[in-house]
Amino acid sequence: MSSARLLIADDHEILRRGLRACFEKQPEWRVVAEACDGASAVKEANRCKPDVAVLDFSMPRLNGLEATGEILKSLPKTKILILTVHSSDELIQQMLMSGARGYLLKSDNEAELVRAVSALIHNKTFFTREVSELITEGYLRKLKRFDLAPYSRLTPRQFEIVRLLASGKKGRDIAQILGMKAKTVDAHRANIMRRTNCHSVAALVRYAIRNQIIV
Repeated sequence: MSSARLLIADDHEILRRGLRACFEKQPEWRVVAEACDGASAVKEANRCKPDVAVLDFSMPRLNGLEATGEILKSLPKTKILILTVHSSDELIQQMLMSGARGYLLKSDNEAELVRAVSALIHNKTFFTREVSELITEGYLRKLKRFDLAPYSRLTPRQFEIVRLLASGKKGRDIAQILGMKAKTVDAHRANIMRRTNCHSVAALVRYAIRNQIIV
């Protein structure tokens, strides 16, 4: 693809400089705008139409999730990566429901940041291992707390695959985790999409949230 256009939004100038320096090391990435608050991020996004917007969660004049909602209203193809110092089940759920495609902790290293943005550029989701573990823990709590009979359209194996897909795992990763062949995972994924009437991973994530497969 042509060079990816990135927007950076954070109320700390030093962090914005660090993010820009990291992104500009990638020859096919271009930072087209910066913003110091959520409202400015929305304005700059509408002006520059970035492929990926990297938004701090804690910003004045609209936090990262509020800015995400506003950006996606007019730019549904823009992928949003949320940066935060926080990690909690509730925040992850809010992030997923806002439409953001990735969630990264500020304590994560530069390599993780590059992996996250690259995943979003290629129309994938991204969650760090710590975030994936939080999602898994919340899912297991839901299994203990709720009767899954209303969602019997999916088999237990398919529930597990939905959870892993919604957590940002690729087909080959799921195959390795579950000890299956990649072709088997692909077949399950096709059946899941048909049974849930979902036509994309983003739609599947929303389905998983609605049916409490993930929290």
